[in-house]
Amino acid sequence: MTETVLINGATIPVGPSNLRVMPDEQQSGLDPYMAQIITNRKSGLSLNHIIGCPLDCGYCVRHFWGNFEQKIPQLLITTEEAVEMLTGHEAFRPHSTPIQLFNKATDPMLPGVKPHTFAVLEELDRRGMTNLVLIITRFHVSKADMERFEALEHVRVTLLFTYSGIADARVEPIAKSQTTVKSIETAAAHRKRTGVILYWRPIVPGWNDDPETFTHVLDVADKAGVDALVFTGYYHKEENAEYLRSQGVEVPYEDDYQRRKVLPGELDAKVVAAWRDHGTSVPLFRKTSCGVTYAHQVPDYNGHWGVPELCDICPVKQRQLCADNHHAPTEDEFRSVLAELDYDPEVPFLVEDGHILTHALGEQRRYAIQHTLGYQVWEVDHPHVHRAHGRTLKGYELSEDERRQLDEARERLHAAARHEDD
Repeated sequence: MTETVLINGATIPVGPSNLRVMPDEQQSGLDPYMAQIITNRKSGLSLNHIIGCPLDCGYCVRHFWGNFEQKIPQLLITTEEAVEMLTGHEAFRPHSTPIQLFNKATDPMLPGVKPHTFAVLEELDRRGMTNLVLIITRFHVSKADMERFEALEHVRVTLLFTYSGIADARVEPIAKSQTTVKSIETAAAHRKRTGVILYWRPIVPGWNDDPETFTHVLDVADKAGVDALVFTGYYHKEENAEYLRSQGVEVPYEDDYQRRKVLPGELDAKVVAAWRDHGTSVPLFRKTSCGVTYAHQVPDYNGHWGVPELCDICPVKQRQLCADNHHAPTEDEFRSVLAELDYDPEVPFLVEDGHILTHALGEQRRYAIQHTLGYQVWEVDHPHVHRAHGRTLKGYELSEDERRQLDEARERLHAAARHEDD
């Protein structure tokens, strides 16, 4: 049974204080992706050996894999086993691979999940690992929690607080409690080596794109004095749209469902303009890894410097740091990484200015290579175009020149593959 707590006058479900291991028969019925304990995502190697969340965010990605109704967090394996699986993973590199904890299927600061979050962090720290670790939460973070984060000597933790100013409880039940705002303030006030980011997401037309909400979110960031703001859109897919509509929520973008997050160019411009007009000194970033690396004063591990239109809002010092670190790998270096990760050595690729084009490598493998090289790796069949980098093309009209460039990119890759075959 899910437990509840009263926070700031709002009753919030939190799940049990002690988690059980999910029975084998229940695990066998999970969607294969939900059953996968480690995945490689763009922001880092993602450890998810706990699934289930009671917070009921209407746009939750768990809708996609039929897991939204699992409200009680449960372990898939023990945390000790999970740490061994993480550090033994093909894509894990001590001190360099970015890591995410519990970002797929629960909140890492729920009462029953939090002990496991700290157990993973403290074991990595005990081993002397200096990896960047991302903790994405919207739940309660106390002064005592911050003392524990700050006690870590090696791992470099960033707390990313998901907060978008959405006030509709049908979309975000936790919003009425102001829990996330209080947590942002507490974390920022007690941090020294822990990064603190206001994760401004999702930004959705009709939900939270009005000037008053924008000002409110910027005020929260400014008052707390967080390290950075990172903004993005929302996954518009049939599963979460259907759920939201069943709750009476008006959902934008109609039935134009997308594999990437939706944030049209005009909405991007609106966010940037509001940030500039506000006058806050908190820097704004379009990409998660950019905000995280800025908080720790290191270059972006995803190599976004290769996509310069993303960087126009970044602080000058950070731009220089990324520029100094950014270099195109040689073909031998790329093949060396393929061999090191035990990936198909015959995969077609082409090193270009700012990115590497590949075909049929697979998303998770692309990210592992990208984190290793610090250089963008693109799948030619899922185009990245000017201004819409990493987002769906909805709201971005491709010009004739852009369409021609995409066709030419495919031809270049195919020609390179034919040459390699010879």
